[in-house]
Amino acid sequence: MPLPYRVGEWLPSDEAILDGWLRAMVEKSRAEPKPLHPVIADFQRLIESDAEIFMLFNQMFEQVPRRPPYDKDPSGRPQVRDYPHMLALLNTIMTHAPEFDRSGLVGCPINSIFDWSMGTAAGMAAFLNERVNAHLKQVLNTWGRFLSSSDSAYVLNDDPHKGWFGADALLAMPDFERQFVCDPGRPHWGFRSWDDFFTREFRPDARPVAGADDDRVIVNACEAAPYRIARRVNYRDRFWIKSQPYSLVHMLANDPLAQQFAGGTVYQAYLSPLCYHRWHTPVDGRIIKAYVKDGTYFAEALTHGFDPAGPNDSQAYITEIATRAIIFIEADNPNIGLMCFLAVGMAEVSSCQITAYEGRRVRKGGELGMFHFGGSTHCLIFRAGTKLEFDHHGRKPGLGAQPIPVNARIATVLAGS
Repeated sequence: MPLPYRVGEWLPSDEAILDGWLRAMVEKSRAEPKPLHPVIADFQRLIESDAEIFMLFNQMFEQVPRRPPYDKDPSGRPQVRDYPHMLALLNTIMTHAPEFDRSGLVGCPINSIFDWSMGTAAGMAAFLNERVNAHLKQVLNTWGRFLSSSDSAYVLNDDPHKGWFGADALLAMPDFERQFVCDPGRPHWGFRSWDDFFTREFRPDARPVAGADDDRVIVNACEAAPYRIARRVNYRDRFWIKSQPYSLVHMLANDPLAQQFAGGTVYQAYLSPLCYHRWHTPVDGRIIKAYVKDGTYFAEALTHGFDPAGPNDSQAYITEIATRAIIFIEADNPNIGLMCFLAVGMAEVSSCQITAYEGRRVRKGGELGMFHFGGSTHCLIFRAGTKLEFDHHGRKPGLGAQPIPVNARIATVLAGS
């Protein structure tokens, strides 16, 4: 029976259901201590050599309350209380791929390690620090190389509870064989690595493009659940306050094109860890500019307090500061004109890979790029005066929404925009 989930399907509503894989990593790090991986050793040197960072990485764990539920992390183990324990856990994770787990934390174990400490004042400062984020990028890239190697494919098995092709996993991913390019008769169903499985492709016609010949129709760029729509968005705003308004100049990394979107509309939607993670073109047109902006990895809005699913409640906030891919598209329909697709990395979901290129003609539904690792969020940004009628397919925007299929109609642009 499917589990009742909350907070964007990152955590089960019943906290008694624990993340067994992460729990196993905790036990393994204690039972089989080993020298630090070079990238983790570099991270340790940064923490211990910089007085400010050393202070923050001590305080961020000390500031986590000692009372329930903060005395335990999402895996049900005692809360991490110091940075050496944190480093030991990271060291173990570097050479392990996530097993399937019914808890919902299947792709984001590092998020679990930092879960409560992200919500402290020291954690906020630490995860906004440029040097810390540069080292975290190296840590995540190193883990990403392992997850892209054949050594990570060992979790792509039919163990009924832990395997990605076992009974529990296939119940959580119904119609997998029919929907995705795979071959159950081959080892690991034909996937070369865990990341190859994670960035799997739909079979042809599994997600038909809505209004393929109608340039008024804007399609869903990701297999994602609607989170928020904001209109008349300010060019510059105080995005760190509790209401988390969008601040276009910061979202778009001070790009000269950002001014064109002042007063415009932002549609945001999020992906759960089990979602399809490739991005598709929402309109017919031409790519004007496309690049990745480095940013934060585990920062969250302090105004929201302790978020039981890491940065999930901070999705609007992180659009301005997290690592993100920025793709400007000049739509063929003049009532749309210039628009922007913004892919935002959440927690260890940091590898925003753009596969399209500047100057390329794109057709609606074509591939733009992909996320690697767990779940994430994205935005479609439109200029002021663009009149849009959104279609949520019966979903109410928010953390309880269910995903809308990629390439489905997400909005229609009205004449006179």
